[in-house]
Amino acid sequence: MSNWIEVGRLAEIPQQGSRIVKTDDFDIAVFRTVNDEVFAIKDACPHKQGQLSQGIVHGNKVTCPLHNWTISLESGEALGPDEGCTNVFPAKVESGLVAIDLG
Repeated sequence: MSNWIEVGRLAEIPQQGSRIVKTDDFDIAVFRTVNDEVFAIKDACPHKQGQLSQGIVHGNKVTCPLHNWTISLESGEALGPDEGCTNVFPAKVESGLVAIDLG
């Protein structure tokens, strides 16, 4: 079951930056890449729960600001020698508006 919610205009999210969507249970970081791709993942690194929204976006990855773990924005999985995963959520852009599926 899908539960799409609008989170704002694509232009409001800086390239290589993020916006936070708050839910009752946790925050979701919505990222925009330099190529205007949009990804949504739980705003918590699988290592020590660092805020991924505060990390550095490079390609389709984000580096956690706490301990430099690199997380795939596509899968939510830690890359390299690190192991772990965070939740990912479907994201889309339609008519310049960004939406994520909380379903």
